[in-house]
Amino acid sequence: MQMRLTFIGADHEVTGSCHFLEVGESKVLIDCGMEQGTNVYENAELPVSYSDIDYVFLTHAHIDHAGMLPWIYARGFRGRVITTYATADLCGIMLRDSAHIQEMEAEWKNRKARRAGRCEVEALYTMDDAEGVLKHFEGVAYGQEFKLNENLTLRFTDVGHLLGSASIEIWATEGVHQRKIVFSGDIGNKNKPLIRDPQYIQEADYVVMESTYGNRLHKKEVDHVNSLARIIQETLDRQGNVVIPAFAVGRTQELLYLIRHIKEEKLVTGHDGFLVYVDGPLAVEATHVFKDNMLECYDEETRALVERGINPIDFPGLKVSVSSEDSKNINFDMTPKVIISAAGMCDAGRIRHHLKHNLWRPECSVVFAGYQAEGTLGRLLQDGVPSVKIFGEEIDVRAHIETMDGISGHADQKGLVEWISAFEKKPDYVFVVHGSEESCVSFTDILTAQLKLKAKAPFSGSEFDLIKGFWVKETVGVPIKKEEAAKRKAAGVYTRLVDAGKLLMDVIDRNEGGSNRDLTRFAEQILALCEKWDR
Repeated sequence: MQMRLTFIGADHEVTGSCHFLEVGESKVLIDCGMEQGTNVYENAELPVSYSDIDYVFLTHAHIDHAGMLPWIYARGFRGRVITTYATADLCGIMLRDSAHIQEMEAEWKNRKARRAGRCEVEALYTMDDAEGVLKHFEGVAYGQEFKLNENLTLRFTDVGHLLGSASIEIWATEGVHQRKIVFSGDIGNKNKPLIRDPQYIQEADYVVMESTYGNRLHKKEVDHVNSLARIIQETLDRQGNVVIPAFAVGRTQELLYLIRHIKEEKLVTGHDGFLVYVDGPLAVEATHVFKDNMLECYDEETRALVERGINPIDFPGLKVSVSSEDSKNINFDMTPKVIISAAGMCDAGRIRHHLKHNLWRPECSVVFAGYQAEGTLGRLLQDGVPSVKIFGEEIDVRAHIETMDGISGHADQKGLVEWISAFEKKPDYVFVVHGSEESCVSFTDILTAQLKLKAKAPFSGSEFDLIKGFWVKETVGVPIKKEEAAKRKAAGVYTRLVDAGKLLMDVIDRNEGGSNRDLTRFAEQILALCEKWDR
């Protein structure tokens, strides 16, 4: 008799979600995400080979939940990926984009390696791997209870985080034993544009629950429509551009929804028909997915628009830019406009070109509509730096820097408590995952002390017997040593940081033989930088 849950990724960490479920002969991964940013703890190895995995149940399309699917395909996975229709559509875009990034990064590193006489590296995965795993995707509808085999019955419930995002209800059966396990996925914030609020679940024996904002409360609800309308009005009055860094999937489409409302209600005056550009192939493709999907994903207001034949994210004056030539032409046209472009934290992509052309202009505005992590260009601009370097050029920051508070795809601590409190029957155990050390520990304390639930935040490698209800193995976190972490293949923004460190060493080497005065000044600047960022 076997019914066991093993914790693999996003345990006392925020990214890289992955859980391994064994029920009888069935072997399942719930999510298979890529670690992004700083990697704190070692992840346990999967106890079976990837070719033995029968299913992947996928909560949503974000890379920290889906990004390693091509990687396991390259290592033998040929099972079924079960998810919602909208998530399957979005993964078709995002996994191909991720593969392209992996190939381009490997190509760039190998050019440097060849020049330096170093060994070349392989891409984490290739476009062929992404295309291969996408053939194994199967879409299902929300609310549809269906039996996969004698061991597993599933239902996907809308959790309001992203188009297609879901909590997954699993009825696991082994012999005479049945247990219900719920994986929360990323729980959405309420009153988001376009998509529904999180739907609640009534009962479960075990809950695996995220805790991203387990120790934080969002700011009070903000009127985003009027806030954005004010910024657009003031900027266009100055004959400037409104530049909005935004994640290509989710946040871009939410902004389009707000702007459609602004235009419909004529909240910006004197600039009839002002143009709005969505710049970037990924954002454009994702916008098409949002247009095509899916009545069941939308909230009541959006559904009413669709049923009246109104596209909720389309309006007069909307322009899309796919090619790099199209993107360049946006800045050659001096007509005041709104430009929405990725990446959301200004760490890469076309947004950096738009910032280069607009940051120095006092008539322009740069609007942040999402969280800006420490060390990113977006965060530097939010913090009020007088100048930034973009593509090797020093740019004065003269544009107005604005922040739209309160836009988040994640429920805060209050929202998380509401979600777990909706269970009519208290779960026997709550496993707290997908949160920083501070966040998951804090939220576990809330569950145990305030809600009187049995809860624990396990570390990677921990195993729980779902039939007998006890820990087979309890692990402790194994911190990744700094010197080892630098050698690991990093992902996302952290990749750029590691590469910047390597570039710094190259610059140091090239300064050998310089004057004592210059070398002393260089060393002092490096030491000051180290002092600022040492943690």
